[in-house]
Amino acid sequence: MRTFAALLPAAALLFPLVSAAPAHASAVPGAATVVPVQVTGAPAKRFNLILMGDGYTEAEQAEFQADADRHLNVMWSIEPFKSYRNYINVFRIDIVSGESGISCDPGLDAPRRTTPLGMGFWGRCNPNSVQRLITMDNAAATRYANMVTGTTSANRQILALGNSGTYGGAGGTYATASGSNSMSALISPHELGHSLGGLQDEYDYYQRGVPGGAYTGPEPSSAHHTLLTEQQLRDQQQKWWRWLGEPSESGGPIGRYEGGLYYTTGVWRPSAHSMMKTLGYYFDQVSREVMTQRITAKTTVIQDSAPVDAPVGADRVLWVEPMRPVSHSLTTTWTLDGRELPGDQDALDLRTLGLSPGTHTVTATVSDPTGFVRDPAVKAAMTRSRTWTVDTALTTPPDGVEPAFVSSTPVDRPVGRDDVVYAETTHPAAAIPKITWMLDGKQVHGGADLDLGEHDLGPGRHTLTAALGGQTLTWSIDAAPPATAYELSEPLAASAGTYVYNGPFTMRLTGTDDRDGYVVSESRVDGDGWFNYFGWPTSSELPWTFSERGTVIDSLVYGKLPRGRHTIEYRSIDAAGNHGKARSFTVTTIAPPPACTRTVTGDHRGALVIAGGVTCLDHARVTGPVTVKAGASLVVTGGAITGALAASKPAAVHLLGARLQGALTVQDAAELIVVGADLRGAALLTGNTAPILSGTTVKGALACAGNTPAPADLGVPNKQAGAGAGQCAKLSQGAEGGAYEAVQHVVQ
Repeated sequence: MRTFAALLPAAALLFPLVSAAPAHASAVPGAATVVPVQVTGAPAKRFNLILMGDGYTEAEQAEFQADADRHLNVMWSIEPFKSYRNYINVFRIDIVSGESGISCDPGLDAPRRTTPLGMGFWGRCNPNSVQRLITMDNAAATRYANMVTGTTSANRQILALGNSGTYGGAGGTYATASGSNSMSALISPHELGHSLGGLQDEYDYYQRGVPGGAYTGPEPSSAHHTLLTEQQLRDQQQKWWRWLGEPSESGGPIGRYEGGLYYTTGVWRPSAHSMMKTLGYYFDQVSREVMTQRITAKTTVIQDSAPVDAPVGADRVLWVEPMRPVSHSLTTTWTLDGRELPGDQDALDLRTLGLSPGTHTVTATVSDPTGFVRDPAVKAAMTRSRTWTVDTALTTPPDGVEPAFVSSTPVDRPVGRDDVVYAETTHPAAAIPKITWMLDGKQVHGGADLDLGEHDLGPGRHTLTAALGGQTLTWSIDAAPPATAYELSEPLAASAGTYVYNGPFTMRLTGTDDRDGYVVSESRVDGDGWFNYFGWPTSSELPWTFSERGTVIDSLVYGKLPRGRHTIEYRSIDAAGNHGKARSFTVTTIAPPPACTRTVTGDHRGALVIAGGVTCLDHARVTGPVTVKAGASLVVTGGAITGALAASKPAAVHLLGARLQGALTVQDAAELIVVGADLRGAALLTGNTAPILSGTTVKGALACAGNTPAPADLGVPNKQAGAGAGQCAKLSQGAEGGAYEAVQHVVQ
């Protein structure tokens, strides 16, 4: 049974559990201090995550702490870590290094450094390894981990962060990651997928840029790789058959996608891009189920109970202490002589049952109703029972135990608006301690735990208290969602959350909250999986870049966005686990202008005739008429034309943010794009192929006929002063478009 000491601050509670170097010794290379970050129970009854740093000097310890905090907060935003956070103790080991950085970073010709864990890229500088593989001296890591008393290799996981901004990590018995790379906080849960979950990589390559070839082996033992078809999975009830067709947590449906285990063909995985395939996405349901199983297996479903080693009297209370997830309560079912009793509670007063003389059997079964698990075998492993023999002839002597709190949801950090908050008590044999729960000063019903999600708390700060006898526990509830700001590079045209681009554009997301703690921002495109916003792979300070072909970095493609209309949703998750409401904006990407064969800048006086090739007016000022002959192309970017513009059967005409003082006449253009322009005269558009007229001001009459299809405004309305006719009669309705102000928005 736990003691009231569990309610003390983490540092006070854990001091007896850890061995730490004295503060005055911290300057000595190799000296280490153990810092309890999160303690939810005795190490023997928890999964213990031990974070240690390598290559951080004494002066860089604050940087290590910031890196560790970011890694943890990203992890708490990812399921199943988010829901099962209370199952995990976290200890940070601050290790002082004599040198800054780790070996062979970023290449084999980089310096070898002497650090306490000996971490290095290229598998500790092995030319036969790969650059991104960070390994370390496992024996040294074990020695440091042994400083946390009560943890063993069976109930802990070591995660070592190297002082580096270069992408890299490894998963195996121990997990490693670079500490400050823009993607490094996503490396950690991926590597824990290996080390804790036994999950395999879903990459279709081993060496980046080199196709993995064809898999020719037998059915993989991996839970998330197969040779079977979807029909065979169903018919044989194998692997992820229970999840087939479900919308994936990482985007798209759960199905069968070729590639994995470092092979390009011949083997299949459950989803298009889960965390084990592409960093930034969540675990899909298949991997999440495995991770849920592994985390819960590191704990005991029933933490403690009334003694079961001898018969008990019918004049007492039986009790169990189940584990306490953050997202939901475990279910406790009681049976008497095989008959189920009503209610779901953690204690049973035998005196209320009216037992007949003799012996009886009482069983408490604790199960986890999580929707993360569908495999009955896994559900069974997450279910435990305790059984008592009750003898009515026995009398229970007074035990002198007074009602008191012994442990609880941590009170030193805010809880989320939908969290389940718990408070464990002592267990007198003759009474069930009654906790009085008060939410914002009003009494609410609850047992050993209270589900805040049932109370529909409004945004803002709230207070929850639990009182028992003379003791009171108080939690601050963070019910205010984080805010998310998005900032886009300058579009060709914009209106009411709709933007038009004809080339690459950037997006920056900034999550903020009214409380301390790292805020995780994420986005998704066209309803695909939520993707962690980490900035740009090369630097967290750079915004994300979208382009039609994407950007190749270290043989991987980032930010690929096909041409067309896309909805981009965005939101943030604060340190208390609250999700901000997802908001969205729309981006339409159109054809870029053709490459210039002639460029005109500055002033040009007189008529301009374009008979062939591609003439580009780059913020030029043309005084005189412009004529585009058949097969020729004109691209006008900014600037002004004082005169008419006429084009007959041109290859392409692009008017982008330009001002035209005279009439515009374009006939039979293979490509006509007018976006963000200022047309001071009349416009006649006839017989053009898929013309675009978006975010443009037309002062004169606008007539369109015979265009296939009719001109499109791409969701950014035009402003028209004159009459509209033909296909353009309804094209110009709505608010003014074209003017770009600061594309910065903040939402809850």
